[in-house]
Order: sequence, then C-alpha cells, then structure tokens
Amino acid sequence: MRLHVVAVGRIRADRQERSLFEDYQLRFNQIARPLALGPLSEIEVEDRKNLGREAEADLLARAVPAGAMIVALDERGRQSTSPEFAVLLARWRDGGTQDVAFLIGGADGIAPRLRDRAHHLLSFGQMVWPHMLVRVMIAEQIYRAATILSGGPYHRV
Repeated sequence: MRLHVVAVGRIRADRQERSLFEDYQLRFNQIARPLALGPLSEIEVEDRKNLGREAEADLLARAVPAGAMIVALDERGRQSTSPEFAVLLARWRDGGTQDVAFLIGGADGIAPRLRDRAHHLLSFGQMVWPHMLVRVMIAEQIYRAATILSGGPYHRV
C-alpha cells in the first residue's frame, strides 16, 4: 500500500522540517516493503496566486492519486494512539487499499468541501500545529506504525 503526504506549501531544502521529513521517509521506506507498505512519497502543491483555501483544495484534490483513500489531517478529526494508527494502516492494507493520501492544508486548513470527501479525519489534538511541522509529525507516525507492525523496538509503551 503506497502512502502519500499531499501538502500545501513547499519546504525549502535548507529548512529543518525538510531534513526531519526526509529522515522519517527514508526510515519508513527502508522497513516498509516486507510489511506490504510503501513507499512513502511527498506531493507538494502551491497556491501561487494566493487565492485561499478553496484554491488549495482544488490543488490538493488534483494531486491525490486516482482511487486513493483520503485521510485529511484536521483538528476536528479522530485522535488515535500510535498503536491504533498502526492497526488502522494494517486494516486498510489488508482490505486491499492501494493508495492512502494524507492531506495537509495550508495556514487556514482544508476547505470543508474537500474535508467532507475524506474517508477518514485524523487529528493530532485540538491544538493547531504549523502545517510544515504536521508534515514531519505524520511522517514520524507512519514510520512508528511500521515499526509497531514489524515488532521493532522504536515504539515503547
């Protein structure tokens, strides 16, 4: 099952968030194949005309791979523990899902019309997080889920 982080905005190469995201992406991609997961890819979209959340929603929707399960990261979504998130990924994989797209909106979040199309809403809590940091957080949780599914020592209770 291929995983895609589809996000508004571009992280410059010299930013710490870029380095952190790529570190978790690499770690995941190194262990995921035996679990029938991966690779983890990143798709960045940019509203160059600053038309707002609705324009961002169009860009995000067009970037989602055809037939992908859409998971919107949103503070109104469901909060999960890391083991619960691992079970969720495994359930989707075992159910035949080929692609999962994790959507991260811009500064104003994801437009309601796109959020309503999501198959799942995922929250990292009621606090609002910088969208560039959320990209790192979802990559880390995806990596953590893979280590949980593989029985690795990364996740400790």
